[in-house]
Amino acid sequence: DHGKTTLVNEMLKQGGTFRDNQVVQDRVMDSGDLERERGITILAKNTSTTYNGVKINIVDTPGHADFGGEVERVLKMVNGVILLVDAAEGPMPQTRFVLSRALELGHRVIVVINKIDRPDQRIHEVIDEVLELLLDLDATDEQLDSPMLFCSARNGTASYSPDVVGTDLKPLFDTILDYIPAPEADLDQPFQMLVSSIDYNEFVGRIAIGRIERGVLKQNQEIAVCNYHDPDAPAKKAKAVSMYEFAGLGKVPVTEATAGNIIALSGIGDITIGDTILSLIHISEPTRLGMIS
Repeated sequence: DHGKTTLVNEMLKQGGTFRDNQVVQDRVMDSGDLERERGITILAKNTSTTYNGVKINIVDTPGHADFGGEVERVLKMVNGVILLVDAAEGPMPQTRFVLSRALELGHRVIVVINKIDRPDQRIHEVIDEVLELLLDLDATDEQLDSPMLFCSARNGTASYSPDVVGTDLKPLFDTILDYIPAPEADLDQPFQMLVSSIDYNEFVGRIAIGRIERGVLKQNQEIAVCNYHDPDAPAKKAKAVSMYEFAGLGKVPVTEATAGNIIALSGIGDITIGDTILSLIHISEPTRLGMIS
């Protein structure tokens, strides 16, 4: 409830995802009926926007402790995180869990103090609480020196100082491009992707979502699937029937996707979270296929 989905809304608006005259509902990323009814995010959702010609992939995650597993899984898909904290409530118990996992993975952190326009805001105390949390979690010197921004997601503003009211989200976009590293894309290696989440469509069935760790995947390419839950089982052969990249609120079909991109892949009926999808090019039986952990 600290404003993550509202902030993503504004990032999409100011990134040009919507037309100037388009009417956009609040919390547009919360598409599930239960999510809209309860006003919370339950499932992590992928989207993207563009700023200064750079595509920024965004994963909107739940904040409630009951759905912490959703957050932990998608951390493998990203290179950095925005730690969003309410200017009045400060860090919550579940903040410690998900932040510790992000720090363990070596992710860079951008701290965003949100709702600075609340009448009961206590910005300077919350800043101290966030720094204490980073210290408690044994953050590296670089992580302790994380940039800190001050936002009103509802108003679509950000600033570098708690005493200055922002006018737009340009400071946040600039900080993301300056501080969060671009994915390392090794295009010369065989294709490999970890399935971090699953979507479903009544026409194509289960859809695997993940970030390509290396290589290139082309439509209709033969691939192999390793089952994380049964590592001794032989790899299953499959085909990349349809591929999509995330753009705004939708998915755009593509015929080729390269390392560093987050994609959705259909055509594998029994795919599940934790599976690794690999190229068959350099695989010969009975070679044991390695999995991403």
